[in-house]
Amino acid sequence: MKILVTGVKGQLGYDVVNELTLRGIETVGVDVDEMDITDAQAVRSVITESKVDAVIHCAAYTAVDKAEDMPEVCKKVNVDGTKNIAQVCSDHGLKMVYISTDYVFDGLGTEAFEIDSPKNPNNIYGQSKSDGEDEVIKLVANHFIVRISWAFGINGNNFINTMIKLGKERGEVKVVNDQIGSPTYTFDLARLLADMIVSDKYGIYHATNEGYCSWYDFAVEIFQQANMAHVRVIPVDSSEFPVKAVRPLNSRLSKKSLDDNGFKRFPKWEDALSRYLHIKFD
Repeated sequence: MKILVTGVKGQLGYDVVNELTLRGIETVGVDVDEMDITDAQAVRSVITESKVDAVIHCAAYTAVDKAEDMPEVCKKVNVDGTKNIAQVCSDHGLKMVYISTDYVFDGLGTEAFEIDSPKNPNNIYGQSKSDGEDEVIKLVANHFIVRISWAFGINGNNFINTMIKLGKERGEVKVVNDQIGSPTYTFDLARLLADMIVSDKYGIYHATNEGYCSWYDFAVEIFQQANMAHVRVIPVDSSEFPVKAVRPLNSRLSKKSLDDNGFKRFPKWEDALSRYLHIKFD
């Protein structure tokens, strides 16, 4: 089997290529320099010439606040770019994995969203990822849609790195405590995607590390595990951090679809954080 992975320079794409390679699976990793996903002809040429059996599509426009000012740029990458890949996968009968997000939901309530919960995104980024899902479902018979939240990995910037940097610089940080969700370690996610792509268990999945927390809880645990417990973490409401794009207060995602299809759930988020810190900072 041979697999093309988009977004190889990002957190998830980097881990996916490493995991597939470890398993002895031939992999083609591309980023914008090798394949501009917004260029339909370039997408067709690269995928066709690579003679792959599947595409794991990790590349995305993820600047959530900038998307509010540049909706067409966001749409061009997340919707049109995804459609370009999905069309080639459809034409050649390839499997496709599309990475989506909790932002496709409205983020209201306290219950975990199921895979078939009504989609109702409340910002431009969320709408673009929802529309991307629709393109994949419409075009690709053998598809996997995997929704994640609060991603972090060793190859890029993320909340953990930001907290440690600010903690060292200031000794005190304010973090919102009214947004609840689950961190997702891209190393764990990559292992799931590698398991999925060799299967025929197509459909929609939610995949995050186990357990729920607020961003405040996450920050407190980061400083505890990083031996920086002296850093003061001040809990605040989201209203103290006005941003252009509305953030979901509820990012809880049900993992029932993983269970139903025999895929193993991820370790708890605290365990994932420990492993990340050991690799990144030890």
